[in-house]
Amino acid sequence: MRYLIAGLGNIGAEYELTRHNIGFLILDQLAEVHNEEFSSNRLTLKSQLKYKGRTVHLIKPTTFVNQSGKAVNYWMNELKMPVENLLVITDDISLPFGRIRMRAKGSSGGHNGLISIESALSTSAYARTRFGIGSDFSKGRQVDHVLSNFTKEEFSALPELMKKACDMIHSFCTVGIERTMSAYN
Repeated sequence: MRYLIAGLGNIGAEYELTRHNIGFLILDQLAEVHNEEFSSNRLTLKSQLKYKGRTVHLIKPTTFVNQSGKAVNYWMNELKMPVENLLVITDDISLPFGRIRMRAKGSSGGHNGLISIESALSTSAYARTRFGIGSDFSKGRQVDHVLSNFTKEEFSALPELMKKACDMIHSFCTVGIERTMSAYN
């Protein structure tokens, strides 16, 4: 079995540790656990790992979050990947910081990366893991919030939370979406 895991974020040092880049950060940790590295490859930074007999392709789109669909669509076609084997990792302001939710499908919730992916794939029926970044911002300051760095307290909590997200990815690839949601949501 093969899987495509897309972590959303923005390329560039200025975005590296921002809330919007949690998808990149989680995939970085997953690759590190498996002693794999990312290399530049067609609209993405890409890595591949083996886990319990599965081949797991990790992509971090280099198109910026708002155009993530281009990269996801390219790799879905290139790998001839069925949509049920796609998992997208993204930030979510409607969840409190650190809450992680996996869904088999759903709305974009206004997230531009998910909007782009839905448009490119012509469906919203793909798995996604949403990592809560909270909504501690005043009206009209959403962009500033998602593009700001984690607080010191949040940063301290990240390693354990990202480990949980990696465990969820492993579970998705081995026991499927339903059993993973039951175990982790």
